[in-house]
Amino acid sequence: MVSDKFRRQLRQEAVGWLANGVIDQAQHQRLSELYEFDRLDTAARDRFIVILVGLGSILLGLGIITFVAANWQAIPRELKVAMLLVLFVGINALGFYLWKQPLSLSPGREQAQQRVGQGLLLLGALILGANMALMGQIFHHSGSAYALCLIWGLGVVAMAYSLRLVSLGILAILLMGIGYWLGIQELFSVGVLPALGLVMQNMPIIAGVLFVPLAYRCRSGVLFGLAAIAVISSFLVILMDLSWLFPNAQGAMGAIAFTLPAALLWSYDDAIWQRPWQRLASLPRPKPFRAIAQPMALIYLSGLVYLMSYHFWWTEGGNQAAASPQSQLTGNGLPLLLNPNLLFLIGLTLVQWFYRGKPEQRTNYWRLTQNDGVMLVFLLVIACISLWHWNVSPIMAIATLAFNLLLFLLAAGCLREGLAEGQRRLFWSGIVLLTLQVLSRTLEYNTGLLLKSLVFLLCGVAVILVGLWFERHMRVLKRPILPDTSSSEQAS
Repeated sequence: MVSDKFRRQLRQEAVGWLANGVIDQAQHQRLSELYEFDRLDTAARDRFIVILVGLGSILLGLGIITFVAANWQAIPRELKVAMLLVLFVGINALGFYLWKQPLSLSPGREQAQQRVGQGLLLLGALILGANMALMGQIFHHSGSAYALCLIWGLGVVAMAYSLRLVSLGILAILLMGIGYWLGIQELFSVGVLPALGLVMQNMPIIAGVLFVPLAYRCRSGVLFGLAAIAVISSFLVILMDLSWLFPNAQGAMGAIAFTLPAALLWSYDDAIWQRPWQRLASLPRPKPFRAIAQPMALIYLSGLVYLMSYHFWWTEGGNQAAASPQSQLTGNGLPLLLNPNLLFLIGLTLVQWFYRGKPEQRTNYWRLTQNDGVMLVFLLVIACISLWHWNVSPIMAIATLAFNLLLFLLAAGCLREGLAEGQRRLFWSGIVLLTLQVLSRTLEYNTGLLLKSLVFLLCGVAVILVGLWFERHMRVLKRPILPDTSSSEQAS
């Protein structure tokens, strides 16, 4: 559906076209009926009314809240509970009615009504957290902030699944993320519910099981990206805690932390998660989130290789860290390979790579592409360097040189793919990586100011020249190819 701004501009242009004779009255009437010029003024008035009603509702709500807060201690407990429940149910019921059952209005007014309904449903999700906090205060059950955020987030997840609203899904991920990061240091304190401890210990599994299907249900790439960030970040926290619990396996922990997130994201394929009856029916299987997962894998790998190209990361290699007396997230006495998060993500990564590379039935050839092979080589080199440095013998100079070489190859690969496919993002990503490498090595090592200034000048000139050349190259690629008419003229 076109925007009101475009329709308004088109109406002005159509009036000029009619006055200049470009179109006749019948064509102008056809445009007016097609784009509903006569409803533009009413749509603007409806939006203004919605804004006024929204502001008035906010002021009324603030007045009611202030009145209740002033007399909160004098209100009986039963009346407090009834007021909170009525407010929560009323807001959500009104929001659901406006969002799900639009009245027989014009398209613009129906869309505005649905937006109001979505806003009320989001307000209802926020009221859920306020009700939980106030209920705990009424019945004298004090709790920590992270427990409130986790339970609140689970409640909003249920609302997001039932309503299929992206805004509720984003709120749920943010709430559970806040609760997770607030509760890491308080996991085994006195009074923590055992269920919350299990949620904290297995957050990568819970985040993947809850939020990835929610992204498919809501058809939202934003939700998928946030879900991937939640899974990867919580898994890195688990690995950090495992490195304290198993001090002799720091090389294995480093190799897993460096390679598994990129391998998991790069091998992601939506076809694995299609419904069984869709696969059996041979229906087309769209891949809406694979185009998000692979760039995230490249971003993770680029950031990792860039950070590990600094030599100070490798100067203290081989020094075993002392084991923590109390492991907060994984202190359950399980062996390293029996950690459920590790088993789940490693198994999922292996299944995805097998599915991605299994031979086709018709040709019997492996389906791995050249980019897949390059990614596997990168990950293998990173894992071998990490294992050797932290478990066999420190190789500070070799590791630093190897990661700088990997960074250069990654930048060159982005430049090559950007030029071959005409993608500005890939090309400029390669330029940024290459420039960062040159500048970082110049600033990291003891070089003179004259050399640093020369490097800065050369990098600036090179970026300008390469950028101008690339834009010219893009214009040549997008230039239409005209048919050769010389042979036809000679034949005639």
